[in-house]
Amino acid sequence: MRHCIISTLTISLMLPLSLFAQDEATNEGVSVDPDNPVYSWHKEHDRNGTGKFYLGREIARVMSYHGAPWLERPEREKEEKISVLLEVLGLKPGMTVVDLGAGSGRISFLMAPKVSPKGKVLAVDIQDEMLALIEKKVDASGITNVIPVKGKVDSTGLKPNTADLIIMVDVYHELEFPHEMLADFAKILKPGGRVAWVEYRKEDPTVPIKLVHKMSVKQVRKEASQKEFGLEYVETIGKLPQQHVIFFQKPKK
Repeated sequence: MRHCIISTLTISLMLPLSLFAQDEATNEGVSVDPDNPVYSWHKEHDRNGTGKFYLGREIARVMSYHGAPWLERPEREKEEKISVLLEVLGLKPGMTVVDLGAGSGRISFLMAPKVSPKGKVLAVDIQDEMLALIEKKVDASGITNVIPVKGKVDSTGLKPNTADLIIMVDVYHELEFPHEMLADFAKILKPGGRVAWVEYRKEDPTVPIKLVHKMSVKQVRKEASQKEFGLEYVETIGKLPQQHVIFFQKPKK
């Protein structure tokens, strides 16, 4: 579950916002899921999206396991400043961290030493191929506190009140059932636990990422702030070159 990046040479392939405006303005070609009315399906949509919409946002297509080498590219630190991300997450020894949409496990294995010795990183993904890559890394590295977990499309499958931090690096915009996942986050977080959205900035047109693979702070807050989830906005950190880190928290009891 990762985003699809495009180089500056192919940025012209990004589709205009007018593709979304037509449906929203006329409601033509729009159908609501009778079994789950929080979602709607739009006949006219971004070719990089699924046609499924949630609170005005089109859900993007999921990046398959074939993109795993791109997640491991050497230049990723320069482009994304993962080291800075690790600093702002506030990782501490003993924490249980959920890396949702862990992919090849690049971020999981970087977080693992920071929560050692008693903490752990639950590397959750829905693709068996990604989980197999993580298992190979565990065997090769000897890092035993990264635990591969097979997730579901509508839940993490984890126990309630077990997570100190949930992190999604360019993942949330691809979740097939974001409403159900938000409810799951609220359930599995410990009181005081946090969720971190790491998403490419939709507010910045110079970020060379396909439109449906970006998210604005406004949209994240719109979705995560729904009262039924009980999550509270904390802050947005803008120290990364192209992404924001948006934090929500489960209230302390």
